[in-house]
Amino acid sequence: MGVRFLVAAMLLLTAAAPAVNPVGRYRLHDGPDVASELELRADGRFGYALAAGSLDEAATGRWRRIGNRVLLTTVPKPVPPVFSPGKAGRTTEAPLTLHVTWPNGRGIPGVDFRVEFESGDPFADYINNDEGWSLAAAETRKPVAVTLALPGYGLVSPRFAIDPAKANDLTFVLTPHDMGRVDFQDLPLDIAPGRLVMHRGGATENYQRER
Repeated sequence: MGVRFLVAAMLLLTAAAPAVNPVGRYRLHDGPDVASELELRADGRFGYALAAGSLDEAATGRWRRIGNRVLLTTVPKPVPPVFSPGKAGRTTEAPLTLHVTWPNGRGIPGVDFRVEFESGDPFADYINNDEGWSLAAAETRKPVAVTLALPGYGLVSPRFAIDPAKANDLTFVLTPHDMGRVDFQDLPLDIAPGRLVMHRGGATENYQRER
């Protein structure tokens, strides 16, 4: 009889326990080079920001609760950045020269690229200055395509075909649109005592509630 009473009392206490209110401000502490903040507001809106090395991203939108989870959705839906072909000309200084710029013509350092040839293995590297990148004169294979990427932002260009007989000094333009604005679509976070646990890209991140 005593055991039954104890079990019933525990069930009653559990049922009566108030649900944790996730509204508040949270911070991620994940090393000296990473800082992130998440705020859930009482009006159903959220704000998110992260800085990790050279990567800066942010999002705003709406959150909702389902059971013991919070789901984040970015509103309005971000317009993704896009690479597109720009000026194309001729140069005698190298078999192939690549430039990547913003729409205002300013060069973008740190853009990865992959050049494919008619035969053999492709060549991968990154553009690290405003002057662009030039293929070594000793390379005798004909380049046929290039792909550009900014891995930190998950951005990969289409495969751009190359015809060196027509143009070998190539510029590509990155139009940023909403670059850095993250497109959350019901991104899940588990509600835990004093924290929210974000599940993103196969990783788990703990956001601690600020006092």
